[in-house]
Amino acid sequence: MEPRELLEALAAQVRELAKSETVIGEPLVLGDATIVPVTRVTVGFGAGSGSGEMNEAEKAEKAGGTGGGGGGGVRIAPAAFIVMQHGEVRVLAAPGKRGALAEMFEQVPDLVEKIVSAQQAKGGAKEDD
Repeated sequence: MEPRELLEALAAQVRELAKSETVIGEPLVLGDATIVPVTRVTVGFGAGSGSGEMNEAEKAEKAGGTGGGGGGGVRIAPAAFIVMQHGEVRVLAAPGKRGALAEMFEQVPDLVEKIVSAQQAKGGAKEDD
């Protein structure tokens, strides 16, 4: 299989895997609650090919060559659950390792408070001078 064909076949499989039914799962009805799973799909792949050219002395000893290869990986992990119950909709984060972005957003209120306090202290010091 040529590298281009390999990449096209791989991309077709990735498209199938990452379609919306995979990311937003089938709703589950549990009593009076409807739960919709949301997943995170991470995909990576690569391919390459090459050919070797030889000078006349090398050609006498061995044949030239070409090669190609490809690989990929997919990770599907739960990200959240959308819970609809009693006319309310809630989004619950899936338990597990939290991302750096989530941690950063949790620290924003404290950071803003520190900046405001520092600005007020700085302004107060100038007024005293």
